[in-house]
Amino acid sequence: MRAMLLASACAVAQVALALPVHAQTGQAPNTEAAAAEEDEIVVTAERRATNLQQTAIAATVLTGDDLANAGVTTVDQLQFISPGATVNNFGQGIDFNIRGIGKAEHNTQTTTGVITYRDGVATFPGYFTAEPYYDIARVEILRGPQGTFVGQNATGGAVFVTSNRPVINGGVHGYVQGSAGNYNYLGAQGAVNLPISDTLAARVAFNTDFRDSFYDISGPNTGDDGVRTGSGRFSLLWEPTSNLSALWTTDINYLDLSGYPSDPVNSPNDLFEISANADMMALDRFARTVLEVNYEFDNGVTLRSVSGYQMGNTRYAADLDGTSVGVWTFRDSVDETIFSQEFNLISPDDGAVTWILGAYYQHDEYDFLPGEFVIGLPEGSIFSEYSLEGQNPKEGSALFGQVTYEFAPGWELQVGARYAEASTANDISVLQYGVPITQDQEASWDNLSGKVALNWTINDHHFLYGFAATGFRPGGLNVPVGLGPPAPFDEELVTSYEIGWKAGWLDGRLRTQINGFYTEYENFQVIIGYPDFPVPNLNIQLNTPEPTIMYGFEAQVEAVFGAFSLDAGLGLLNSEIGTFYATDPRIGGPAVACDPSTGPGSASCINLEGREQTYAPELTFNVGMQYVFALPGGDTLTPRINFGHVSEQWATLFQNTARGDAIEERNIFNAQLAWTHGDWIATAWATNLTDERYVGAINSGLRFAGPPRQYGIRLFRAF
Repeated sequence: MRAMLLASACAVAQVALALPVHAQTGQAPNTEAAAAEEDEIVVTAERRATNLQQTAIAATVLTGDDLANAGVTTVDQLQFISPGATVNNFGQGIDFNIRGIGKAEHNTQTTTGVITYRDGVATFPGYFTAEPYYDIARVEILRGPQGTFVGQNATGGAVFVTSNRPVINGGVHGYVQGSAGNYNYLGAQGAVNLPISDTLAARVAFNTDFRDSFYDISGPNTGDDGVRTGSGRFSLLWEPTSNLSALWTTDINYLDLSGYPSDPVNSPNDLFEISANADMMALDRFARTVLEVNYEFDNGVTLRSVSGYQMGNTRYAADLDGTSVGVWTFRDSVDETIFSQEFNLISPDDGAVTWILGAYYQHDEYDFLPGEFVIGLPEGSIFSEYSLEGQNPKEGSALFGQVTYEFAPGWELQVGARYAEASTANDISVLQYGVPITQDQEASWDNLSGKVALNWTINDHHFLYGFAATGFRPGGLNVPVGLGPPAPFDEELVTSYEIGWKAGWLDGRLRTQINGFYTEYENFQVIIGYPDFPVPNLNIQLNTPEPTIMYGFEAQVEAVFGAFSLDAGLGLLNSEIGTFYATDPRIGGPAVACDPSTGPGSASCINLEGREQTYAPELTFNVGMQYVFALPGGDTLTPRINFGHVSEQWATLFQNTARGDAIEERNIFNAQLAWTHGDWIATAWATNLTDERYVGAINSGLRFAGPPRQYGIRLFRAF
């Protein structure tokens, strides 16, 4: 494997120098991107706008046009356009991992390791993941720990989504778009910029989607009627002086996905031909409001405040045995509320020394509503069901900063650090098959993480960097199972070393990024059988005693040669678990202790040393290309094809193929043909063109299908 990684890395590095960033077929007007220079890709991960090609971060940056060209409308599809990313959607949440680090266990106590920011605010870390992408200015997918600026939820990376903002004195402009396709799909979206005065402007955007279910389900089930969604966004920008701006953005989402049908892993039937005998539901209703205020002092220093408030309710119901024979069901209704506040002091961009100081606070509370969180075998009797209610509040606070010093022409030293404190509490009541259990427990952690980078700007076209960075994800609490108060699990720690080279070639028509990294991943949070009492279906979450070693190589290329354009990405990853003895909680074993550090090894107490990290595919690859044909009268015809590959990955460290732990590789083709006529664009599109049947996620012994082939037409008009 090491030899293959090295050989592939060398080959791709040579190709990246010879291959031809991609041209875009206009979709929604990208006001923010238009403000930047045409030949500069902007990244805002370090709280100021910088040129991606001269920033020490491995990242994929896409405009709203890029997303439309690639057929990306939700977070799931990011894995097919960015190297190193995997997204496994199991219904009421996702396992989003970058370079094999992110989220692998499915509960509110296990925070995410790849956080998504929307318009400057960290969004819900587990639920409400199906929020659509519409009227987007830019999406930044950052790879590797972002410990300085993002903090405790970014050990694997982060995603920054920025919507189009209002334009003062920009006139009335916008777009409307309608779509239709198979599965009786109908969709509409649009946006309009509204000038109000010389200092005030608004923007209103909306998105709706309707379609029938992908599934043919036999058995007495309810739900799974398809998709019915509606989203809206209102933004108001006020700039009373050249020194002061205030941007208020509010999003509202109603996402009725009706259900996520699934059947047992290794079932022989087609993924979309299943049976069930339980209610199904997947309904998310949530809102977010963000206020960003910037004030520039006379000395050029900017004070920025970003305030966020988010609230939502998620309702979910599923058939846990995945058949019309069993009677194992699940349902819940959870409220989540988040308040966050960030302050930044940002120095001017010029000068030998630039700096940023920041402070952050967040309160995130889950409320498990009474009588709504129920696992039934079957449901209906307290002696045959498990229920939970109560609150899980979490708090986090941090102080952070970064200094960049240009100590010689073209040479920079960057030093960043973040001190963070995090706490979690469970105030819950459990009724476990007739046995009442209460938990009033809390735990807290603190950490100092950061980054030290050395950057060399050789000239306007070549940039080299090397850094060491650390990340931290807090621990959490185990739910009691009647064996006394369970111990909390500890925080995860990530230390990553990376070198990279970003280059521009052929007068800017070709851009390349290549990088290699080495990572030590400590205290991986994983659910196994109780070490002292390993009987079937008795679980506890703890930490691996030895670090996972991970290393790899990534390359990206973007090129435009006249009417032809191409974009591609490659990620190679090797991972090895350290010494770790564990009992598979699905199987259990003799009631003999299985110490995670020392074993002893047996048929049930397995040493997992040397196995691959979960959700860490060895190979990810994506490529997109298009050609713009000129037609009479100024019209154009643009065919485009995109391909994304994610190699096999494991859903658990036990890697038990018979129990469905292997998630097979994914090969997804998307295609479209766009005809542009003035302000109109008509597009024929298809996603998963080959109709590949693939497992999108595995959870609780069930497999969740990735979307089948979808196709249709889209009509867009700018005004």
